Amino acid sequence: MGEIETRLAALGLSLPAPIRLPQGVSLPFPWVRVHGDRAYVSGHAPLMADGSIARPLGRVGADLTLEEGYQAARLTGLAVLASLKAELGELDRIVAWLRVFGMVNCAPGFDRFPAVINGFTDLIVELFGPERGRHARSAVGMAGLPFGIPVEIEAEVAILP
Repeated sequence: MGEIETRLAALGLSLPAPIRLPQGVSLPFPWVRVHGDRAYVSGHAPLMADGSIARPLGRVGADLTLEEGYQAARLTGLAVLASLKAELGELDRIVAWLRVFGMVNCAPGFDRFPAVINGFTDLIVELFGPERGRHARSAVGMAGLPFGIPVEIEAEVAILP
């Protein structure tokens, strides 16, 4: 077990199974695309341990509280890490988190998108430390997200070849 997985275990966290898409849904792209010393991560949803989409669903500021949105972003971080592990074989190959784009499914008037996406950022910095984990980031509100998920996050990381 590598350094990052040891930290996950120490925090009582585990990576979810690969996403189980709703019946009849297929996606024509990979969850992670490696090119050279970069891994590009497609938009991920918060997942339960079995790979099903986590609940609650809906809009932050109407159906979910800010704290529930934060927790959804944290679960999305675990889903992203699971996809990176599946593609890279080892999370310790990640040398730097470069960029994160966080989308929040939100109610009209809700504008605390950064506070929601902090759930993701806080997890990554906690696991990778400030040097490797700190990243450039955008957090924006959306009128809707696929399947009613509250948060979707994509990322770019630098990796060891």
